Amino acid sequence: VGKINADATIMMWLGTLKKGMDLDSWGQLVEAINAYERLVEEMMHEAQQPKMLSLFSDDQKITLRKNAACLELRIKSLQSPDLENAFLLEQLEQIYLVLQNIMLPCQDFPFDVTPLSAKKLPKPKAPKKLDSPRISEFNFCDCSNSVSLPMYCSGTLLPRLKPKHGRTLLTIKIVNMGLKDAALCVDPYITITVRDVCGTELTTSQDTPFAVNLEGTYLIFQVDVEIQLPVEDIPTDAAIFFELKHYKPLKRLTSTKCFALLEMDEIRPGAAIIELYKKPTDYRRKKLQLLTKKPLYLHIHQTLLHT
Repeated sequence: VGKINADATIMMWLGTLKKGMDLDSWGQLVEAINAYERLVEEMMHEAQQPKMLSLFSDDQKITLRKNAACLELRIKSLQSPDLENAFLLEQLEQIYLVLQNIMLPCQDFPFDVTPLSAKKLPKPKAPKKLDSPRISEFNFCDCSNSVSLPMYCSGTLLPRLKPKHGRTLLTIKIVNMGLKDAALCVDPYITITVRDVCGTELTTSQDTPFAVNLEGTYLIFQVDVEIQLPVEDIPTDAAIFFELKHYKPLKRLTSTKCFALLEMDEIRPGAAIIELYKKPTDYRRKKLQLLTKKPLYLHIHQTLLHT
């Protein structure tokens, strides 16, 4: 799975690099710089992933840093035409070949950019999960087909509570979430909290793994969430919140995209669909605004275990 995901990521990077080089050759410098900057951010983000979570080996990460450094040199050359020792478009063609063959062993890098490649970008304020191949790239293909995404992010889900006599445990399976721009979400996951009417957290928050599939306009999760309070101990005016979050590479942060909520009178066994609301998350439920008029929802399935 890891090699397949790495190959998919490389193919997407090659596509972005080719597009940037084409724009560069046509004299569309602003657009070319945007493409190069995007590649620098994504390569450096991947190069800083912890070893256990990364798609690439340590040697391959060094190559990614060097590729990013060369792209930065080309950006500076475009921004300052009179720059001495400018990095030429023709030299980027060699970077393309290096990236194309990055999975092969024992590659010699064609340029001496070691000092630059040692530089680090600020770490994104994102959960400690692997930066998956960008879902946003899949909008170039037929999204009527299912697109498999990585399954290597464990999230922070908690185990089921120990049964207590006279108490009911609630398991919520998050099946999928429909969004008109689902294909543009990067590393989407859902944070689940139980909050009272004042917005106070009643349990520890939990994060799902990243979505495992993209099917048309639906992010597929298929994951069980164990609510960390027996149903009888949750106040009747409380609600369970589901906040969809995603990573924004350009801003290097994780942002809430929308949210849904399940009130206590909606807790019952079986499937349910929940409306989506605009951010920011309104924990007090005072000014809820629907995200869209389209029939797109959070789909869940509830299981109640009586003890």
